[in-house]
Amino acid sequence: MVNTLSKAIIKLTTGLTPISVGTKFFPTDSVQNEYVELFNYTQTILFELEKAEISGDSIESNLIRDIGAENIPTDYKFYEIKPAQNQIEEYALVSNIVMGSDRYFYVELPNPSNLINVFVKIIENEKGEIVEKSSTELVAKMLSKNDAIRVAIELIGIGLERGVDVMSAVGMTGAASIERSINYRQNLGNFPGVAFTKLGGEYALVFEGPFKLSQSKPSEFQNYLFVDLIDSTAYTSKHGKTQLVDLMTNIKHFIETECGGELEGYREGGDDFIARFPSKDLAIRAGLDAAWFALDNDAKIRAGVGRSRREAGERAQLVDNLGSNSPLSLVVFELANGLYAYNVPSEFIRTLINLFENEKPKLIGVFAFVFIITYLLCVLGLGAFSFITIIIAVVYAVIS
Repeated sequence: MVNTLSKAIIKLTTGLTPISVGTKFFPTDSVQNEYVELFNYTQTILFELEKAEISGDSIESNLIRDIGAENIPTDYKFYEIKPAQNQIEEYALVSNIVMGSDRYFYVELPNPSNLINVFVKIIENEKGEIVEKSSTELVAKMLSKNDAIRVAIELIGIGLERGVDVMSAVGMTGAASIERSINYRQNLGNFPGVAFTKLGGEYALVFEGPFKLSQSKPSEFQNYLFVDLIDSTAYTSKHGKTQLVDLMTNIKHFIETECGGELEGYREGGDDFIARFPSKDLAIRAGLDAAWFALDNDAKIRAGVGRSRREAGERAQLVDNLGSNSPLSLVVFELANGLYAYNVPSEFIRTLINLFENEKPKLIGVFAFVFIITYLLCVLGLGAFSFITIIIAVVYAVIS
């Protein structure tokens, strides 16, 4: 969270309400540690542009949209085992970005059956990786939560056709998916279905009768990132065309080699591009990396993440309509049914935030100094010279 003074400064300079500055996510490996350090060193701010209204109904509708209505039978029941909080937890968002979109998928049969081997082939055909398998259960690693739920529905349908009740669950780890399955049983019973989490809540799709779907396949939605250098003319005038080309080439190279992005229609020497990614978290990560790299090269970018090229471009253009004191380096994306953005603040704003967040004793000391000296000057009839104390305080702050 943001303390009151920092929040006031950020809102005054940007016109936007911050959710967090930096991150409280606790890293557990070198990659996570690198990203957490960047979030906190650059004082990256998470803004809420359009608040998400999080409820069971919105989560169900978003699930149908993301998985594809064609991959879900019309006869199902949606259960809310544990409601999600109607707020965005920044560390949970960072977790998804740095840990990736892959999820573990647990499947359980009531009795030993050769169906397990059939399921293994289906999962492997869907680019899943089998982690553990017995005659009644398996754990697999899928590319995303949506893929895991979609494949779970397919397996449940096959089981119902053969009179076998298949229960499944999706989690961040194999153990979490098994724990979710246990919660499912305890709350709903031994009915065929799939349990999963969303925004801190727990939910399940339950199927009570046989169904037949056409071939299950991923949704046609893609993940695009639109990146545009802010005021490239001024940047070129200050640093030269060669540095502009180097900046964009380095961002392009990083996105292609480290983030799994595929650039479309990039022109050498241009100041913008669109890239396509296999998952949303990779697109957001690439946008953040581009913004951090641009900051290190005295530049700002506007970036948008969307399910189409147009949507990504429109979100990037939101930067122009925010009414802040100066153009913001933003990465705009959808979360639930709301709109959020990461902002990499300028050095001046970072200095102010650091002062209010981490240097409170020094700040109080400076204010006390100004107040006491000004008061004494006024008592001595020298109030006209009180501005000198402000100058001294500013010089001290700059030197510090």
